[in-house]
Parts: sequence; C-alpha cells; structure tokens
Amino acid sequence: MLALPDSILMNAEEYLVWEPTQEQRYEYWDGEVVAMSGGTRNHNRVCLNLFKLLDDTLGDRSCEVYIVDVKVQLEPGQKYFYPDVVVTCDERDTDPQLVQFPCLIIEVLSPSTEAADRGKKFAKYRQSPTLQEYVLVQVTQPGVEVFRRNEQGKWVLSEYNLDEKLLLESVNVEIAISDLYRQVQFEPEPADDSV
Repeated sequence: MLALPDSILMNAEEYLVWEPTQEQRYEYWDGEVVAMSGGTRNHNRVCLNLFKLLDDTLGDRSCEVYIVDVKVQLEPGQKYFYPDVVVTCDERDTDPQLVQFPCLIIEVLSPSTEAADRGKKFAKYRQSPTLQEYVLVQVTQPGVEVFRRNEQGKWVLSEYNLDEKLLLESVNVEIAISDLYRQVQFEPEPADDSV
C-alpha cells in the first residue's frame, strides 16, 4: 500500500475528482490537500447524538443535516472543509457532494483539531454569508460554546454547561446539553496536588 504524505498539492478541480475516490477524507486549503485525523469513541458518540437530535427535529422541515462525510465549500476553488455536523436550509444547496450555504456548523473538538477549529477554520466559516451559528463541543469534559452572528453581523459567544439547554436559533431547535453527551465517558478530573 502506498503511503501518502500528510499533505499534497493539487488544484481544486483535481481535488474534487480525486478526493471522493479515497478511503480517507481530505480537506482542501488553498491548493494543499490535508488528511483528516481519526476521532475517538467520545468524539463519534457526540457527533451521532448531535446528528440524531437535529435530524429528528428537522425531519419535517426543508433543512438537511449532514455528518462527517459531507464537505462544506467556503470559497470555490480555495477552501473545502469537513465539519462534524452541518445544517443547510437553503434550496440552492443541490450539489450532491458538498454544502455551499450552511446555516449551522458544529465541530466536536479534539486535541489534534481544536486549534484549527477555533482559529483558521472559524475565520473562514465567518466569511460565509449564510452561516448563523458555529458550535464548538468539548469531549474531554462537558462544555459547549456557541458563536452567533447578531443583527449587526458581529459574532457573539455564549457558553453552556451540562445542566443547561441550548437553543440553536439558526434552526429553532432546543437541545439539552446532557443529551449531547449521552453515553459519553468523560476523563477523570486531574487531582489538585497543591492542597
């Protein structure tokens, strides 16, 4: 089996033809094709819980929920990312391989992706005129951060704990944070040896 480097270079047209034929998923960052890292059981469980909660609620609306294997096109020919969960309610989203008009993007954080999810990816996601909410979900300990675009176009942060409910305004869905973490085993808190 031929091992691919962590990243390779190609143009967007080549990427869009090549990537669906690969066993592993690859994102596209301005000409660089970057391999996606694998997730943990907790990461997978949170993604599944989110998908199920959203899909069950949005099933009778014109919104579509996708998980893990559907990419989002942020800039044609420049940026194609794989968010953990993406929702589109835009009738213009008809491409079978990707979402172009997301209203909600959710990233489940892991140590290997957190910096990019908070930094480079969020900077690009914010440029999408249709995106209304960007959600970051912790998996080592319970905690959810929601960035919402307000009426002035500014992004405002709200944080949620395990005993709270989250209203996803972009799709008008309320979710108990505890439901996001159903069947998730958290890491034990480190002992405080300073006492």
